[in-house]
Amino acid sequence: MNLSEKALGIKPSSTLSITERAGVLRKEGKDVISFSIGEPDFDTPEHIRKAAIEAINEGFTRYTPAAGILELRKAVAKKLKEENGLDYDYTQIVISNGAKHSLINSLMAIINPGDEVIIPAPYWLSYSEMVRIAGGTPVIVYTRKEDDFALTRKVLESGYSDKTKAVIITTPSNPTGMVMPEEALREIADFAVEKDIIVIADEIYEKLIYSKDKKHVSIASFGKEIYDRTITVNGVSKSYAMTGWRIGYTASPLKIAKLMSSMQSHMTSNPNSIAQKAALAAIEGPQDCVEQMRVQFEKRRDYIYDRVAKMPYVSALKPEGAFYLFIDFSGTYGKSYKGEKLESAAQIGALLLDEQLIAVVPCADFGMPDYIRFSYATSIENITKGMDRLERFLSELN
Repeated sequence: MNLSEKALGIKPSSTLSITERAGVLRKEGKDVISFSIGEPDFDTPEHIRKAAIEAINEGFTRYTPAAGILELRKAVAKKLKEENGLDYDYTQIVISNGAKHSLINSLMAIINPGDEVIIPAPYWLSYSEMVRIAGGTPVIVYTRKEDDFALTRKVLESGYSDKTKAVIITTPSNPTGMVMPEEALREIADFAVEKDIIVIADEIYEKLIYSKDKKHVSIASFGKEIYDRTITVNGVSKSYAMTGWRIGYTASPLKIAKLMSSMQSHMTSNPNSIAQKAALAAIEGPQDCVEQMRVQFEKRRDYIYDRVAKMPYVSALKPEGAFYLFIDFSGTYGKSYKGEKLESAAQIGALLLDEQLIAVVPCADFGMPDYIRFSYATSIENITKGMDRLERFLSELN
């Protein structure tokens, strides 16, 4: 039987596979501390849950327009104008089944066979696979730790060709937690306009910024030329602890929005009707819940970074946003653990899970094979226990 070569060429998500492995160990009675999945551990705020319950009780359980209900699209447009300085009509907003769905919609709307998409490493591992699913070719370019992993024009130029269709940017970043400075974003915008390429701007972590001297800036706000070449992607999963509700959205030029809506109508019909009502309550309702979670994440960020900064053999930049610590383990190479010589972060990640019961994400699939991502979207108690175990592991290296 000949199956799809495209499907056979797609790698499964390593983050989800690690989470599954950790779940198996837990079922065996093991006390596994997970730093693997990018999911807030908070409950969805009460007013959002109530809105969903009301929608169910009112019988709001039927098909909606493919691009989402009118009031939610208008609420997103209002939010983008007031918070991001972006002027979109509701017709330019497409509500999808999570920001991941929004990203694949974006790529499928713009890519033709042979088109290339520049992806700066380190990157969220799904970007490259999504480009392949859409029929394009991912072109990985490498940012530097010395530049706080910011994408520069020089790095962009290293990946550009006459086949380049788009570049994907994300700020704050998964996996580094760094916030791209405005001057770097302006360089990218100038490059995109000059080369007439599209920017897909993943802004899902925009509300989770901790450094006082940093702020989120939407690249599409720099003027009409870049606005006309930008697809802004966002959603409610991270900021409102709504990962399982699966609501994301895009804001884009009208011709692209129409294409995404048309494709979505055939692929999924519409986003979940109940979740749309919940997302509407999230965006239009009180925002103090977001700040409360942000403050807790900041405390966790400070604690986990301070612990790792004192440990031997490893190093990390202090995250400015999101909820990830991106740790360089190359300093452990050549050391041995219980007689096993350490040679890769992937090997170390497996040892941490099997020997120390810490579930983490080695970052070869993120374009950085010497790094491991630790998500601090878990309690201080779990972070403390996990850091104790990491410290013990490093102290046992010979």
